[in-house]
Amino acid sequence: MPENKKILIVDDEQDIVETLKFILEAQGYTCFCAYNGEDGLNQAKEIMPDLIILDVMMPKINGYKISRLLKYDTKYKDIPIIMVTARSQEQDKLIGEETGVNEYISKPFEIEEILEVVKKYLG
Repeated sequence: MPENKKILIVDDEQDIVETLKFILEAQGYTCFCAYNGEDGLNQAKEIMPDLIILDVMMPKINGYKISRLLKYDTKYKDIPIIMVTARSQEQDKLIGEETGVNEYISKPFEIEEILEVVKKYLG
């Protein structure tokens, strides 16, 4: 079991957040949730999660901007960011890479895929 690893889930679709939270907590992770970009960014700075699962299209601040803000701050730059988004064009992935995203998963996603990627970073 992962020892108190903290995962921040930021997505404006409540059912996705609830599903991810349920699955990840069943695996022993501690989850925090935010439903818009602004709250997500604030929580990231407050709780210093071990990993962030981030949507792109959100109210207030989009996922790319959050990623950029965190990755260009030495205090947060080592937090792995998994971007989960319905935007799966090659151009979107390139923007994700430019903003420092570690992994890019397209919606609709398989739960197994998310778990594999999370385990890759958190064990």
